[in-house]
Amino acid sequence: MDKLFYERQLTADGRKYVCGADEVGRGPLAGPVVCAAVIMPFDDIIDGVDDSKKLSAKKRERLAEIIKQKAVAYAICRVEPQIIDEINILEATKLCMKNAIESLAVKPDYVLTDGNMTLDTDIPQQSIVKGDGLSYLIGAASIIAKVYRDNLMDGYAERFPGYGFEKNKGYGTAEHIEAIKKYGLCEIHRRSFTKKWQ
Repeated sequence: MDKLFYERQLTADGRKYVCGADEVGRGPLAGPVVCAAVIMPFDDIIDGVDDSKKLSAKKRERLAEIIKQKAVAYAICRVEPQIIDEINILEATKLCMKNAIESLAVKPDYVLTDGNMTLDTDIPQQSIVKGDGLSYLIGAASIIAKVYRDNLMDGYAERFPGYGFEKNKGYGTAEHIEAIKKYGLCEIHRRSFTKKWQ
């Protein structure tokens, strides 16, 4: 499968700076949603870039470092649980992606996003369902977003012990739900996701 299919079409059309954007953390009960946007060179392709969920933590971390070193530009943004509760997770994800794209040091002339959403930006865009496994750029964005968020949740595990954030990364595992019932919610829990335990 050609992971550069979409990118090649766009560069053939004269687009110089194509950006891939992806999010991680739409589903968890705790922690922010994190989005990354990345513009990569196509003359030095990094082997092994794929949907971050298909890669081991070790491989993701190694690839994330290489992606950041080789990127023409990259940006990582987050939207906190309080904002997610205010505007809902879909709007928070769109805002987070838009912020990441607009934070790039080089303005892209086209954006490829994962999923099925339209962002409020004047930059031409295309949304690709399962894009993190189909597009090199979206896959690269998914890797750096996932590594950033996992490290963030490891830090929260130290601040809020007992919830197992170092293992569940905020997702609603049985152990995490039991901890909520036992300790109540902490400040990084999404109130709109945890109504039944409040």
